Amino acid sequence: MDDALFLGAAAGGASPQFLPLSRANRHGLIAGATGTGKTVTLQGLVEAFSVAGVPCLVSDVKGDLSGLAMPGSPSAKLHSALAARAAEVGDADWRYAATPVQFWDPFGRAGHPVRTTVSEMGPLLLGRLMDLSPAQQGVLAIAFRLADEEGLLLLDLDDLQSMLAHVADRASELTATYGNVSRPSVGAIQRSLLQLRSQGGEVIFGEPALDLSDLIGTDDRGLGLVNLLDATALSTSPGLYAALLLWLLSELWERLPEVGDPDKPVLCLFFDEAHLLFDDAPDALVDKVEQVVRLIRSKGIGVYFITQNPLDVPDRIGAQLGHRIQHALRAFTPREQAAVRAAATSFRTNPALDTAEAITQLRVGEALVSLLGQDGAPSPVERVLIRPPRSRVGPVTAEERAVLVRTDAIGDRYDALVDRESAHELLSARAEEATRSAAAAKSAREAEKQNASRAKAEAREERERANDPWSRAARSAASSAGRQIAGEVTRAVLGRGVAGRVGGALLRGMLGGLFRR
Repeated sequence: MDDALFLGAAAGGASPQFLPLSRANRHGLIAGATGTGKTVTLQGLVEAFSVAGVPCLVSDVKGDLSGLAMPGSPSAKLHSALAARAAEVGDADWRYAATPVQFWDPFGRAGHPVRTTVSEMGPLLLGRLMDLSPAQQGVLAIAFRLADEEGLLLLDLDDLQSMLAHVADRASELTATYGNVSRPSVGAIQRSLLQLRSQGGEVIFGEPALDLSDLIGTDDRGLGLVNLLDATALSTSPGLYAALLLWLLSELWERLPEVGDPDKPVLCLFFDEAHLLFDDAPDALVDKVEQVVRLIRSKGIGVYFITQNPLDVPDRIGAQLGHRIQHALRAFTPREQAAVRAAATSFRTNPALDTAEAITQLRVGEALVSLLGQDGAPSPVERVLIRPPRSRVGPVTAEERAVLVRTDAIGDRYDALVDRESAHELLSARAEEATRSAAAAKSAREAEKQNASRAKAEAREERERANDPWSRAARSAASSAGRQIAGEVTRAVLGRGVAGRVGGALLRGMLGGLFRR
């Protein structure tokens, strides 16, 4: 069927299961205990979407999905078993083949860097990432609002740190406008920001930010591009992993146009280890995710969660997942038993199948499957052997990955970090200008003070000279003595008859060297 994806069938090819492409944007769930075949099922489903021309974004938490980029090998023992399974389910078109893969890595080590800006992440996701209290979340929202009003770009964590310091400096002013802005709350956010940096969080903030159009497209053969997000390092920082994936989801919702129910999805997202998205998530964030998941299907986006336990996905989000593939579950602990009951009740019943019992009896590669039909109604649950993938099961080598990254269509577009003028630079410039202005004003005040003191001292000295009788008598006596000496010198010169020559010498002495005789 050209308008549907073949998922598998019962042994011997009975009851084949098809996922209609026109309903693939109604979301789905792949669940099952460790080692039951979830990853292989995910790999085969992604391949099928790619062959249908549907691009995908897949988070690779365990690092074993990179084999999508290489064809399987008949010499491998596992792949010969997969070929046998393909024959068992009646997949006549099955053959070894690679899938076009673009590798992404937030840390830039195993693929192209993935960056967003602080502004694009927004205060809600960022607050969750930093595990802020409601009061601190409110202060963070005020910082974003102030940055928007003042035209300050928040691109990286340096920008956010500078903006928070700016908010602290204006705390009294902002409290009157926006509500309580306490300096202790700002300090707590700054400490959380420091912890985020220590976890490597700053690598995902900055420019060039990811252009979502690079995720959506086909190769020259018409195969949908598979964007593989390496999350092996992110898995040790669940908050960072969740924030990045939820940001991608919200950005797609906000930026893509409404298309209703297209003939096939515009893009399919596969979120592995879904519990990392929801563990300890506040209700406000879960409500936001529920809203996005519910509405994003009208943008032609299908969202698929992969997890060990179906209880990992909140009920109000699980209710939006129309396609369900349930691998085996264990039922030893009370929580596992509850998961079995929850999984069994989530399927449309099949009178010929005891769903709860079957969940615990499924073999590796086998699953209970219920898919939405062309009419939008879920099919009765069936016990299905899943179609095997055609690509390599297992990771590519480091050398193979390097070649694939170097030769894909993305090139070096995101490799070099760009640091343009933003909040950090502008606020630093303002602070420097304020410091220079304050220093200049202080110097001017000091100079004015010194000039005033000097003028006052000179005026005082003048008054003292004008009012001192002894000073007047001394000046008068000196003037009389000077006149007397000058008269005596003149008479002596004239008396010797050399008045002209000595007069010249006197004149030179008065201008330059009176005592050189």
